Amino acid sequence: MTNTLDPHHAVYVGSFDPPTLGHLDIVERGASIYSKITVGIGINPDKKPLFSAAERQQMLQELLSAFPNVEVKCFQGLAVNFVRECGGGVMLRGLRTLTDVEAEFTMSLANRALASDIETVFLMASEKYTHISSSLIKQIAQLGGDVAAEKLKVFVPAQVVEPLLEKFASKTSH
Repeated sequence: MTNTLDPHHAVYVGSFDPPTLGHLDIVERGASIYSKITVGIGINPDKKPLFSAAERQQMLQELLSAFPNVEVKCFQGLAVNFVRECGGGVMLRGLRTLTDVEAEFTMSLANRALASDIETVFLMASEKYTHISSSLIKQIAQLGGDVAAEKLKVFVPAQVVEPLLEKFASKTSH
């Protein structure tokens, strides 16, 4: 456990199921601001993700390999505890919509009560990514038919399209 939290080390947590272009945009922009970014893939045992934690970690490591100051880890438990374990002084969050603002505001107040020495910093999503959500992506992958692969490239990195479509192909073949 690190005693001193580094204000130049930001930790960006989420489920990343699947990783989206919006996620990559936040990491890329964060990596230009902070000396180190840790991407934390949250593992919630009560949820049934599309991709396993190991699959998400592998995808993100490949997608973010061009950034030498970015690492990818998995974690369970409270995000603020993970940020502290990483030694980060900042929790980085992305905002897309006003609904996100309200939810993130509530979460940041709770995180502040749990760990007052960790700052939460918000980056607004780039305009072209504000409409992206994992539920939308999963619907396109599942119901998009022959055009799904082409349409998904607007929402997820090209390397994610095929694994995403394979997940739904395997679900329908059972």
